[in-house]
Amino acid sequence: MADVARLAGVSSQTVSRVSTGHPNVVESTRQQVLAAMRQLGYRPNSAARALKRGSFRTLGIILFTLSTTGNSRTVEAIATHAAQEGYAITLIPVAMPTQDGVLGAFTRLGELAVDGVIVIMEVHLLDTVNLTLPPGVPVVVVDSDAGDRHPVVDTDQADGARQAVRHLLDLGHRTVWHVAGPAESYSSERRTDAWRETLRAAGRLVPDLLRGDWNAESGYHAGLRLAEQADCTAVFVANDQMALGVLRALHERDRRVPQDVSVVGFDDIPDAASFLPPLTTIHQDFAEVGRRCVQGLLRQIRNEPADTGTVLVPTSLVIRSSTAPPA
Repeated sequence: MADVARLAGVSSQTVSRVSTGHPNVVESTRQQVLAAMRQLGYRPNSAARALKRGSFRTLGIILFTLSTTGNSRTVEAIATHAAQEGYAITLIPVAMPTQDGVLGAFTRLGELAVDGVIVIMEVHLLDTVNLTLPPGVPVVVVDSDAGDRHPVVDTDQADGARQAVRHLLDLGHRTVWHVAGPAESYSSERRTDAWRETLRAAGRLVPDLLRGDWNAESGYHAGLRLAEQADCTAVFVANDQMALGVLRALHERDRRVPQDVSVVGFDDIPDAASFLPPLTTIHQDFAEVGRRCVQGLLRQIRNEPADTGTVLVPTSLVIRSSTAPPA
């Protein structure tokens, strides 16, 4: 820093202000200092700055998989909003959703020096009495139930499922079949529970549940079974990828969509509008989930009043061409 100051003809304090983005620097002086930094190859020592101010400007993310649409888009949104706040992201995947796996990830994040942690728990794990997270670390949980131990941010999975089922019933379908996600998935179970409760509240028959594993191939196999059900005129699928497989299976079995069978997905992935036919689906606002996660964590880090309990981000029904009244 002293070398930069000598080359730029300014004080070391001015160099410090420029390196930290302080606004109280004349623009011509700022450019002069930046030019000296480039010439000398100077980069601020982030570790030293972190020790000085007691903050690392880094948020950790612990998650079990990036392969699902929800997780990958949530991580993207968190990274985007963290960057807007001047924070970097450290991502720690956990191979096995166990107590040891989560605690090992926390240990790793401690070594990497983060200010707080966002835990993306798709599976039933925080529900168990055996899992406890290390105290003293600001934590926000996504897509799980942390009870009253940690703030939770999530999409309103149940209301999204209710909107999907009601849409199909309002079109005139007698009942709605369901292709669910994995049983260990917290979001899958909430969508399944809401599907079942909505049908029962309407006095409708609850068909047998079909289950997939979030990918299109599992949806395809479920769709082949649905195609054999002559009384199946409407299907709510727990995500858009499986819905794509269902559409393929119905097409191969000459069950037209939506003339013979209406299909609703969940997620509203960017490609959903390009399915054949374009998919009616439930839109999840992943950007808002990411924003709420970052803001909730930063409030804890800054010792500001923070949300407690669960914050649910609303969902919305996007109607396209894959649904219609029954023939």
